[in-house]
Amino acid sequence: MAAMLKLLRPGLHVKRWFLVLLVGMVVVSLGIAFALTDAYRTVVVPSWVSAATLQFMPLLMRAAIFLVLGAGLCVIGVLGLYRSLTAVLPANSPSLLERIYEFRVRQGGPRIVCIGGGTGMPTVLRGLKHHSANITAVVTVGDDGGSSGRLRREHGILPPGDFRNNIVALAEVEPLMARLFQYRFGEGSALGGHSFGNLFVLAMTGITGSFEHALRETSRVLAVQGMILPSTLQDVAICAAFSDGSEICGESMIPEARKPIERVYLKPEHPAAQPEAVSAILDADLIVVGPGSLYTSVIPNLLVEGIAKALIQSDGLKVYLCNVATQPGETEGYNVEDHLAAIVRHLPGKVNPFDVVIAPLHPPAAFSPQADVALVTTSPSRMTELRVVLEDVVRADLPLRHDPEKLASVLLRIYDEERRARSVNGTVRSAG
Repeated sequence: MAAMLKLLRPGLHVKRWFLVLLVGMVVVSLGIAFALTDAYRTVVVPSWVSAATLQFMPLLMRAAIFLVLGAGLCVIGVLGLYRSLTAVLPANSPSLLERIYEFRVRQGGPRIVCIGGGTGMPTVLRGLKHHSANITAVVTVGDDGGSSGRLRREHGILPPGDFRNNIVALAEVEPLMARLFQYRFGEGSALGGHSFGNLFVLAMTGITGSFEHALRETSRVLAVQGMILPSTLQDVAICAAFSDGSEICGESMIPEARKPIERVYLKPEHPAAQPEAVSAILDADLIVVGPGSLYTSVIPNLLVEGIAKALIQSDGLKVYLCNVATQPGETEGYNVEDHLAAIVRHLPGKVNPFDVVIAPLHPPAAFSPQADVALVTTSPSRMTELRVVLEDVVRADLPLRHDPEKLASVLLRIYDEERRARSVNGTVRSAG
């Protein structure tokens, strides 16, 4: 019975249909009453019918008895129906009403676009998926190392690794299924080094005929809450120009050079943006760039001209989510301002599109110093043209990693604050 009372919670979109059902029952009851009234006036009914309808009692008493009896039967019927429907749910899974409520909350959530790749973006997605089903992940396609690089070279598909990680992050599946997609075959065989998820995407590409359709079908199989899109469908390589004048091409080779990076660029230099990704950015309520490898995961998406232009033109709230720590071979010695400056100098017109920067507020003694890794620090007074938010968004057990739930909480709080502020100024768009 307590579970049934949850039907009264706002946002389920269930109460209205119970009201329609109740009105329908009343109308049917009126029709039956009118028919019986006419029958009593024109037809001689058997004595048992009179007894069954309690003709020997006063009219008001009869009405009360039938109302109570009918209401009781309705409650029993609804409870029985609820138990029958919930009996098919897996053990230890949320109740049917909880599932309905979560579904409605997510469907009404803001339109969110996350831009990045590598291991950073899945962390953001894992937190946000509990608050919105309107999430689009725009993923870089420059990976050329490991299993993804091998499949890319041997089969001519876009590197599936980053897409696999983000699909699993947004998926609504049992933990065993997520582990299956992340399972990596051991060395010493033809499949050595490959992950099952990468091979699944490869097989799905062969079945559906395109990488785009493979992503959609894989997302459907794993009940993904949102969309995973490549920034471009072209086969591109990430290249870097270093401060000493040398250059190198290959996403996996850039950090290994261990040289200060002046800029990165794509070959070919002007790949066409994926149209759905552009539309998602333009329509977004909240755009999150980062975290992730600055020069090999985040910036390459923005080197796709259509993506960069859409980011600049979008009316959505634009947030840069800075890394927790520096990365050897890419951002050694960088602070938050350096990360932001690197992004801006790669954008058309060198325009800063961001409204908010979220930087990690490191708790004392959370990090043990390492030779090649340092915590990213900031001085908000040096970035007066935009809002800088210092928050504890790191994991307690892994202080070099973001915490998904903390990130989601901070991002949505900032979004709500900015939406209210924009609403006062008459510039906000409604979510959903």
